[in-house]
Amino acid sequence: MVQAIRIHKTGGPEVLTWENVAVDAPPPGAVRLRQTAVGLNFIDIYFRSGLYPATLPLIPGQAAAGVVEAIGDGVSDLKVGDRVAYAGVAGSYAEARIIPAKNLVPLPATIDDRQAAASLLQGMTAQYLLCSTYRVQPGETIVVHAAAGGVGLILCQWARKLGVTTIGIVSTDEKAEIARQHGCTHAVVSTREDWVARVREITDGAGVPVVYDSVGKATFTGSLDCLKPRGLMVCFGNASGAVDGFNLGILASKGSLYVTRPTLTTYTASRAELLASAAAFFDVVESGDVRLEVNQSFALRDAADAHRALESRKTTGSTVLVP
Repeated sequence: MVQAIRIHKTGGPEVLTWENVAVDAPPPGAVRLRQTAVGLNFIDIYFRSGLYPATLPLIPGQAAAGVVEAIGDGVSDLKVGDRVAYAGVAGSYAEARIIPAKNLVPLPATIDDRQAAASLLQGMTAQYLLCSTYRVQPGETIVVHAAAGGVGLILCQWARKLGVTTIGIVSTDEKAEIARQHGCTHAVVSTREDWVARVREITDGAGVPVVYDSVGKATFTGSLDCLKPRGLMVCFGNASGAVDGFNLGILASKGSLYVTRPTLTTYTASRAELLASAAAFFDVVESGDVRLEVNQSFALRDAADAHRALESRKTTGSTVLVP
């Protein structure tokens, strides 16, 4: 038996319970992974709260790093003792688990387990946002919401490497400074500034070709108003709630705009895509172009406290849960 966080009903952080669970020998194509670090991501809150439907009881979490303890039949590219990580696979809030080998990526020696667990999902998200959903070009200006968060800090640094100017939207002056230290060219504090007006001012009224918005309901309309004609609104999160009841005609009236709701799962659906995305992320970290900030650490059994901190916007950068 190992211990894990489980959810028997959806709700607030109090529904996260610390329990014994069984982890058997790995079946064909899978491994038993002893997890050394677990990532905290906003998607964990969506499943806990019921915003995203799931079968209960549920072990939440989407990312972790660890060491391979046992290998099932048919696994040829991993061996016992290998350091690996994964992102976008449910069930990470546990001391150990069974997981398909196809979902694991080998870890470079230069990236430790806590960095990998806390940032792999965020780093691969930044990769597909900047390089696939909208392929940014040198000289462009983009808007990034939650610019001092886990994805935001990676996005700002990666965009700077690509020659892109970033307007980061944050909630406090402290977060504005953190964003600027990580490549954000213009940090706008939404709690005391009209951030839409500031985006228009910074771009001389032209707007931007793309907005990366992980906030959702509270910022959706304003984000559309930041776009230039035929611009792309990338809504990749729902921190303030889901966007619903949207009238497509608004896109026409605001300049023939585009809207997309991408997911990491879609962009890393094949083994080749997963490995390429992870490799691109590891490359920018190893080159020094992206500095990983694991700014908070909680014991895995205290996941409820970590959720409270993330929901109340008290965190910056990435957070790790330690089994």
